[in-house]
Amino acid sequence: MRYALLVSYDENAEISAAERSRRAAGFASASARLRADRAYAGGLRLQPASTAVTVRCWDGGDVMVSPGPVTAAGEQLAACFVVDCPDADAAIEIATRIPAAWYGSVEVRPVFAEPGQPDAAILPVPGQAVVAAATSSVAS
Repeated sequence: MRYALLVSYDENAEISAAERSRRAAGFASASARLRADRAYAGGLRLQPASTAVTVRCWDGGDVMVSPGPVTAAGEQLAACFVVDCPDADAAIEIATRIPAAWYGSVEVRPVFAEPGQPDAAILPVPGQAVVAAATSSVAS
């Protein structure tokens, strides 16, 4: 099963240069450790939230584009890793080894797989009958 590990922390926190270097080194080594554990399926590190643009659309074609992230939270989404794990407990254990969990948070969330991938969890189309279901079970 695939899980997204959504890494968030307060990118505006006042920290020393040494701490900033330590955190950067931790990020750099996280994907290498995930690859060594054969759990890495993908990932990316995001630019600061100040570079974000939020887009909202409504029926009728109205579009609003606002500078900044979608939320004004104390922590900002900074990175995302996608990992292959046998279950949620294994994904949580991997999340504890991402250094940002020590000074921010790591949200662990199951990922809907593309059709044809193992453990594919396919979203039903509203109003349409489900023809095939995934074989894995995910706790609600």
